[in-house]
Amino acid sequence: MALVTRLTELQAEYDHALSEITELSRERLADSAGDDQADTGTKTFEREQEITLANNLLERITQVERAIDRLGAGNYGWCERCGNQIPVERLAAFPSATLCVSCKQLEERR
Repeated sequence: MALVTRLTELQAEYDHALSEITELSRERLADSAGDDQADTGTKTFEREQEITLANNLLERITQVERAIDRLGAGNYGWCERCGNQIPVERLAAFPSATLCVSCKQLEERR
């Protein structure tokens, strides 16, 4: 079951990212004495990038979890909007897809 494998990989990636953020926060607190404004700004920017990365990983994990739930319910591979089957090629490229190509394009135009 490729989705379960992907979920495990994403969870490990997310946990690693959170661990890095925590460690970097500790390091920054320890060595922030004597920093000028440029150093502080750079560190804040880097921390915001790391948090954004962790949030993106969490979103991907959520998508894969939803795909696993749909698989168990027997409606995996069917478009949530129009009810048509999602092409196998799309699912191979993006296993957690919930919309067919047409519906996804309509959603992105909004």
